[in-house]
Amino acid sequence: MSRRRRTLRTQLTLLYAVPFVASGALLVTVPLLSDTDPVSDGPAPPAAADAASFPVATWSVTMILLVLVSLVLGWLVAGRFVRPLRAITATARDISATSLDRRLGDVGGTDEFAQLAATLDSLFERLEAAFTSQRHFVANASHELRTPLTAERALLQVALRNPDATIESMRDACREVLQLSAAQERLIEALFTLADGQRPVEHREPIDLAAIARTVLRSRPAEGLTVESTLEPAPAPGDPRLVESLVANLVDNAVRYNVPGGRVQVTTTSVPGGARLAVRNSGPIVPAAEIDRLFEPFQQLRRERTGGGHGLGLAIVRAIATAHGAALEVRARPTGGLDVEVTFGDHVYLGPND
Repeated sequence: MSRRRRTLRTQLTLLYAVPFVASGALLVTVPLLSDTDPVSDGPAPPAAADAASFPVATWSVTMILLVLVSLVLGWLVAGRFVRPLRAITATARDISATSLDRRLGDVGGTDEFAQLAATLDSLFERLEAAFTSQRHFVANASHELRTPLTAERALLQVALRNPDATIESMRDACREVLQLSAAQERLIEALFTLADGQRPVEHREPIDLAAIARTVLRSRPAEGLTVESTLEPAPAPGDPRLVESLVANLVDNAVRYNVPGGRVQVTTTSVPGGARLAVRNSGPIVPAAEIDRLFEPFQQLRRERTGGGHGLGLAIVRAIATAHGAALEVRARPTGGLDVEVTFGDHVYLGPND
């Protein structure tokens, strides 16, 4: 049978008691030894032998009492020391098991226990925000995936129940179902990209933001818009597939949320220690308070769906930037639209408004 692990209170009791016993034993033993005559000319008489044994008995009794008193005092002091820790542990366990919206609050004092309580409260706050965000994400993703499925089923049911259906009407229904399936496929692909972007990039290889941006611009038509690009060589380490997705989502966002006759500007430059991509676009006025929300999944400036988007583009951009440790800076333009800059290299992710 394995020995039970000593509790913190037991360990502290021994930590307090042992030095106290050692110090007390030294203080008791030294005077006794100083009273002992080290020179002996012959056998001690019986009276002297009894007198010599008395200090030994006294020392033994004193040591026993000293050990008992040390253990009792050490146990009491250790209990007083660990009592706040036990209270924090019990409350933290109850919070994690029942509701993350509770907090430890002020435990009194400014010592390490207060710092521990503050750290745990901060952890609970982040966990609550993460779980809330996850619940919203799952609910929104379920809604986005269920909507095209419901529309597809309705189209097929109407087509099958129509007694006057013709080959052409059935083909029209099939075309609409295929369009809905394509939208659903794009959504699933965006969700996979978002999931991939939320993992740290382990393998990086040399990339050129200019080459990636040039490829993306060639594959993205922008009818009715003026697209300007200044693509200087901008080498940086990264995952080519994820960085291309970042650039594509920024360009798509700039094109989709624009105004007739608007402009899109894409710039790549080399900066000390890295490379920078900038995408600027005209468009509707974006309140500064709304920028953070736009970088959350399934969020758009207006609640209604616009241009076939699902509100995942900027969330993907932020996830990929974070995975690369890139600095992401976003500013609302006074005349409408956004200025977005992503800097790759030895930088720390700043967030949308930093």
